[in-house]
Formats: sequence, C-alpha cells, structure tokens
Amino acid sequence: MDALLPVINPGLVHSPASTFRDHGFMFFGSIGPFKNSNLIRIPRIVKVKAAAHNQASTASSAPSIDFSDPDWKSKYQQDFEARFNIPHITDVLPDAISYPSTFCLKMRTPIIPDFAERYPSDEEWHGYVNNNDRVLLKVIHYSSPTSAGAECIDPGCTWVEQWVHRAGPREKIYFKPEEVKAAIVTCGGLCPGLNDVIRQIVITLEIYGVKKIVGIPFGYRGFSEESLAEMPLSRKVVQNVHLSGGSLLGVSRGGPSVSEIVDSMEEREINMLFVLGGNGTHAGANAIHEECKKRRLKVAIVGVPKTIDNDILLMDKTFGFDTAVEEAQRAINSAYIEAHSAYHGIGIVKLMGRSSGFIAMQASLASGQIDICLIPEVPFNLHGPHGVLSHLKYLLETKGSAVVCVAEGAGQDFLEKINATDASGNIILGDIGVHIQQETKRYFKGIGFPADVKYIDPTYMIRACRANASDGILCTVLGQNAVHGAFAGYSGITVGICNTHYVYFPIPEVIAQPKVVEPDSRMWHRCLTSTGQPDFV
Repeated sequence: MDALLPVINPGLVHSPASTFRDHGFMFFGSIGPFKNSNLIRIPRIVKVKAAAHNQASTASSAPSIDFSDPDWKSKYQQDFEARFNIPHITDVLPDAISYPSTFCLKMRTPIIPDFAERYPSDEEWHGYVNNNDRVLLKVIHYSSPTSAGAECIDPGCTWVEQWVHRAGPREKIYFKPEEVKAAIVTCGGLCPGLNDVIRQIVITLEIYGVKKIVGIPFGYRGFSEESLAEMPLSRKVVQNVHLSGGSLLGVSRGGPSVSEIVDSMEEREINMLFVLGGNGTHAGANAIHEECKKRRLKVAIVGVPKTIDNDILLMDKTFGFDTAVEEAQRAINSAYIEAHSAYHGIGIVKLMGRSSGFIAMQASLASGQIDICLIPEVPFNLHGPHGVLSHLKYLLETKGSAVVCVAEGAGQDFLEKINATDASGNIILGDIGVHIQQETKRYFKGIGFPADVKYIDPTYMIRACRANASDGILCTVLGQNAVHGAFAGYSGITVGICNTHYVYFPIPEVIAQPKVVEPDSRMWHRCLTSTGQPDFV
C-alpha cells in the first residue's frame, strides 16, 4: 500500500482519524487496495489560536518556522508560492506549442475549419485572464490570536499575503480543439448539481471547437469494465439534463488501478479528463495526473470539487451544499411541526456530515427552529446534569417542545464500532440519529416524563435533488473554468471559489484533510446564539 503513496502525494501520511464523504476513488492492484480515507498532509502552516488563560499556543509545522529570522515572512511567502504553483504541461513537455485561443465570445461560428487560427474578429477581445492574475486567499487581518476564529501564522498575527491563481480563459491555449478528445467522469455519491457541471463542461468545450466529447459511465469503474461503453456527449444531449437530479453518467465508488486507468485513456486517445468528485476522487485524479507526467503524456487532468458536506479545504463552498441546506429546511420544518403539535414533542433530524458539520450548522441557522445542533467537531454528552437529554427535559418544561439537528458523524463514540468500510474505504458510521431517538425515549420513560419523539432522516431525498439557483450558478462557472484551465495547459488542478472569486488550486493542497467547522469560529458562535444551547460537557 505504501508504494502508492508517492504517486498520490509525497506530502501525505497515514492517519486513521481522517475520513472523507466522497471517496469515489480506490486503487486495486497487486499490493491491495489503497484507501485514501487514511490520508492527511503534514501541515506546513502555523495556526495560532487562543489557549487557556489567554495564552497563545502555537501548533508547530513541518518544517518549522524560525520566527527569530528577520526574513521568515518572505521565506514563508516563497514556500507558499511554490506549494500553490499550479502544474502545467510544459513542466514535463517544455517544447509544447501554444496557439491563439479559440475561445472568443465576439463570434462563435468559425468561418474557417482550422480552429487553431482563432475565431476571426475585427478587434481584440479583452475577456482573457492574465496568467499572473492572483486572488487573495485570506482577507481577514487578525490583530490577536485571541480574536474569535483567529488563524495566525506567528504569535504576533503578522499579516502575510497569500495569493492563488485566478481562474478563467487564457489568450494562449496548448491544445488544438480538433485534436482534443475530452472525457468527463463523476465519482463517489450523488450530489445536487452534477448534471449542471457536466452540461456546462460540454457547452464550453464546444465553444472552443471540440467535437469529440464523451462521458465515462459509473465513475472510475467505467475505465475498466468492458460492459460499460463511453457515452458520446454534445450540447444537444445535455441541453436539459440540469433539470433533473442525479448524474447523467452514473456514479460509483472504487475502481481500477491508476495504471489501468491511464492505459485506458491512452487506448481511447483521451487527452482531457474532467473529474467530478470529492477528496477521494481528487486523490485519484492527482494520481492519474502523476502517472501521465511519468509517461510524458500531453494530457490535462482537471478536477471539479463535489462534496455535499462542503468539506474541501480553502474553498468558500462546494456545489450541492447550498441546495442541501435549502432542502434540509423541509425536514426541519416537518420535525418542528410534529414536535410543536404534540404534547411534549421532540423532533430529531439527522443531516449529512461525516467529518464536518457545515450542513447541520447552516441548516440550523437558516431555519431558526432548532434548539440543539450537534456536529462532529464539538464533543457532547447525552446523559448527566449537563447532557443533551437533561437540556431536552428543560426545554419541554419551559417551552413545551424541542427540535434537535444532528450531523451523521457526530457522537460516534456513543456507538458500537463495527470496523467495516464501504467500497471506497470509508469507515461505515453508526446511526447517531436512531441512537439519540432511542436514548431520548428511554430517558423520558425512565423518569416518568411523557415525551413524543419523532425522527426524520432526509439524506437520500436531499442528495437526489436538482441544484437550486445558487448552486446552478456555481456549477455553471466551475464547469466553464475547468475547461479554461485544461485548454490553458494546466493539469493536476481543481477549480473552486475563494473569497467570491474563482481560482485554480493544485490538487494536493485541497485534499490534505477535510475542512471542518472550527468550534471557535464566528459562524459556530452564531449558531449557538441562534439555538441558545449550552455546552453539553
């Protein structure tokens, strides 16, 4: 298993505590399955947060930063720039030829067959992004480590500018559209917006002039199983696909080895691959990129982050998240009505969130109907004078009803470990929602206090929804920028939104570990203010 680690990311090490929701990728080969749910990057950033008694505590990084060095700031920035430099095909093929871009919105119909000579226009089009354009990664200048949610590099919270690459169409491209065969693959679980991204990738490819576009069915598995034929795609095929949920191409977990995938790509003459998935899928995409580099292939591998949990690092949000929060309101409102209409009613809603509680937190904030929000990042007790059940009793006595929202990954310590994994290597979680429901009934029965408990799990209803308007816009722009990045010659990258701007990240930097809710963050504090819940410890 360890032999594959350098292929995926030399900066990753095993950590059994790290789990991801998507995990659409898993390697199979002579050395057994590679499960990227055990990956975590050795951090290279120092985070300084408020500690007990207002003393600043520094989590050292590897390599550590010598703050006594007067040049530490510039060295840190240089290291950051090197880490976030996005790979380009000229890194492996320095003689790769560039061509004037065929993407120009002043005229979409070419009058000559050779697309590499650009769409004719009477004047220059100023819609291109310069390769040196950058977007600021962090926009808050914290004055102290004790400030709420502070993320500081040094104990003094020195302001250090961190810039990432701006996404968009470039004036020079490295592929002739008539020579491109582009493929799209969707991996992991379902998520609102998959069809929107597929549609926009196809439309943008056709605007560049690409004629050969295919979909790989059922995730990475479609590269190896002979019974799964690739699906020809065109604007006509995808025109209305965004009006439905799910994935036009189908999804699956697991798949063949990296070598088998790249062999299949070479056999099919695929030189652009767009990979839609979460952390696990992106680990696979990065491995494919590295294998293509090793073989010196002129291939662009571009990821589009798909995780309904919103647990990908550095990005404002991922597509499907807004829709999930919106659809969760139906379940929460139903639970509220059930609880409010019953004598001593309690409604419990379980939402997605294996390792991060963003959906539960945001859905609780949006609804205004939640009394208790439980997430994986914040420990809690069910029993005892300060436990959840004691607070539920207080709520029933004071307001007559209560509604609980719990993320699926919360409170796993209360459940019996089954030591099983799914096809992608994800640890199978116990059902915390059912457990809380049962414990609540048992508790109130034991104290002779009447309580009417209702439980709702809308997980699969939410995953199957079509994207809402907000996610529809996000998916559209992500799909467009994925194609722009591929034609610009970038590979081993993913596209995301950062501080409301669209950017390109090198894949290893966003799959280091899941993004989680910081218990000291202002957003979690806002959620606590809304629910009015105490600490359950």
